[in-house]
Amino acid sequence: MMAVPPKRPPQFGDYQNAIYFAGLNGVLPGVPVDFATLEARAAAALPPATLTYLQGGCGDEHTQRHNADAFAHWGMTPRMMVDCSRRDLSVELFGMTLPTPLFMSPVGINGICTQDGHGDLAAARAAAITGVPLCQSTLSNDPLEDVAAQLGETPGFFQLYTPKNDALTESLVCRAEAAGYKAIVVTLDTWVTGWRPRDLNAANFPQLRGHVLANYFSDPVFRGLLDRTPEEDKAAAVQQWSGVFGKVLTWADMPWLRSLTKLPLVLKGICHPDDARRAIDAGADAIYCSNHGGRQANGGIAAIDMLPAVVAASGRTPVLFDSGIRSGTDMVKALALGATAVGVGRPYAYGLALGGAEGAAHVLKCLLAEADLLMAVNGYPTIADVRAAGAERQSR
Repeated sequence: MMAVPPKRPPQFGDYQNAIYFAGLNGVLPGVPVDFATLEARAAAALPPATLTYLQGGCGDEHTQRHNADAFAHWGMTPRMMVDCSRRDLSVELFGMTLPTPLFMSPVGINGICTQDGHGDLAAARAAAITGVPLCQSTLSNDPLEDVAAQLGETPGFFQLYTPKNDALTESLVCRAEAAGYKAIVVTLDTWVTGWRPRDLNAANFPQLRGHVLANYFSDPVFRGLLDRTPEEDKAAAVQQWSGVFGKVLTWADMPWLRSLTKLPLVLKGICHPDDARRAIDAGADAIYCSNHGGRQANGGIAAIDMLPAVVAASGRTPVLFDSGIRSGTDMVKALALGATAVGVGRPYAYGLALGGAEGAAHVLKCLLAEADLLMAVNGYPTIADVRAAGAERQSR
């Protein structure tokens, strides 16, 4: 009797087979699989004010464009005659084994990317569907506890915009710990908002209109600063928020930040190797190399071009990365340059706009499928193989 070969375990690249076989029954993807079409469809679906804030960058947006374009300057060399019939995309981070290196970057406007105003909950459900962790922004249309409850078994990280009020900072971090988030990600470059012409020309700043402030309005410390509750006087609560947002952090604040939590502490916005070394010496558990997607400062170097030096300076400390990720290929290149985990922002937000949780999950599945298939074709069965292969800077 002929032996039956063992069934190959599912791979992320199999998602393309599901799409092709659905096509045999006339079913096409409801959300595009490529970034250009995805962006165009989302632009047609989103309200102009939301689209402006989501798409806009700082100044003439050169850095924002350069972040994405710079990936084309990096190339990888395929290796043949390697058995890649099984790929392993798992990584170790914060004491956890994650199925892939992909995570959802914090997007403060998620809440209003869905028609029901609960885009943060939808993003968390997309994380639960795919196993891709969500880094949840402080700016949210739903309280951080409600978002965490939608994550299921998928871990979440809490991104902190540090308020000027230290007691409020401590309350937010304490709430995140209690809700089950697995790390605190402190954003360093947004104590003041960068010059964003798209928003300025429309005189549009969602927070001043009362959007995405649920974490503040639900916080007991913040509510204690008010004469009347946000439900009674929303305008006064927004005014209080505008006065408390944005503590200027310096290295002298690191002992205080470190004392706030036993969770892994991640510093987001590190782009210089000296800053990476200093952060690690001061107690950071991970470095997050990012220039905020070009939204906060213009005229800078593409984030992917700064990544190798930050990785080299960080030694054994994990380095998270985002800014400019538009495809699974971009994700693999960032891993080849040393990133431990790679964040994606606008693409999944566009997925939210077009299909809620399922739309965002589809975008994440497409990114993972492309990355998985690239590894298969290029002869990289594991993330370790991707890193060993590396990427080379091309002159053209």
